[in-house]
Amino acid sequence: MPIYEYRCRACGKKSEFITFRVSEAISGHCQHCGSDQTYRIPSRVRVRLSEETRLERLADPSRFGGLDENDPKSMARFMKTMTQEMGDDLGEDMDVDAMVEEAMEEEARGKSEEGGSSAEDL
Repeated sequence: MPIYEYRCRACGKKSEFITFRVSEAISGHCQHCGSDQTYRIPSRVRVRLSEETRLERLADPSRFGGLDENDPKSMARFMKTMTQEMGDDLGEDMDVDAMVEEAMEEEARGKSEEGGSSAEDL
């Protein structure tokens, strides 16, 4: 069953169209805003792994070598890797890059507040 994915130039969201035959016509209109300003994007290919293989790969200690729990970018990479390993898609609603930026901004604000309070104490 072919799956065709299109990204909308108007709203930026992804629409998926599943067909029963390759020869079946596809409208290509955005399923979210109805715009016809879409372009086809390559679909991801999924390889099925057994549950045992996935769990073995998750338990591999070498996967945690570059993990720094205090670094938002490192945690985001780890989260992406783990969700991909489990075969899950984070979806459009979960923008990991935006979460990383937000965490870094919060960390910067926290450091500036700490620096400001120590300066007042002097």
